[in-house]
Amino acid sequence: MDGQGPLSLTQHRLALELRSHPIRGRGVFTRERIPRNTLVEISPVLLFTKEEYEAHGKHTVLDHYTYIWKDGKFALALGLGSMFNHRRDQNVCYYIDYDRNVIRYFTLREIEPDEELCISYGSNLWFEDTEENESIPDEQEWLAGFNID
Repeated sequence: MDGQGPLSLTQHRLALELRSHPIRGRGVFTRERIPRNTLVEISPVLLFTKEEYEAHGKHTVLDHYTYIWKDGKFALALGLGSMFNHRRDQNVCYYIDYDRNVIRYFTLREIEPDEELCISYGSNLWFEDTEENESIPDEQEWLAGFNID
């Protein structure tokens, strides 16, 4: 398929919004509970040839939003696809649909209201992993969460 056929966009019934996270910047959040295995976004992609990417794309901020595509091409996810922030403990995964030239994003677990929807960018990050800077309780704080007598 050439990616030109009709594609239903039923996922836009979810109560999603863009918000700013104090460390990660703008991201996708939900105002309501979302069940596990829910389709949250179908992002069409803008394709670049390897030559276009090498000459232009990798020298701009667009480089941070591109996916490696088939046949040596690169893809820029449109819509919410470029707004999902990174977390090692992601709650959203994605499926690259090469035939339709879209990326589908699904929840990996139930997501609570006001929670950020995040994907994993993999292990070769081009930025400092903010999870290392986020508050991690010390042993006493962690043990205080248990009722041990």
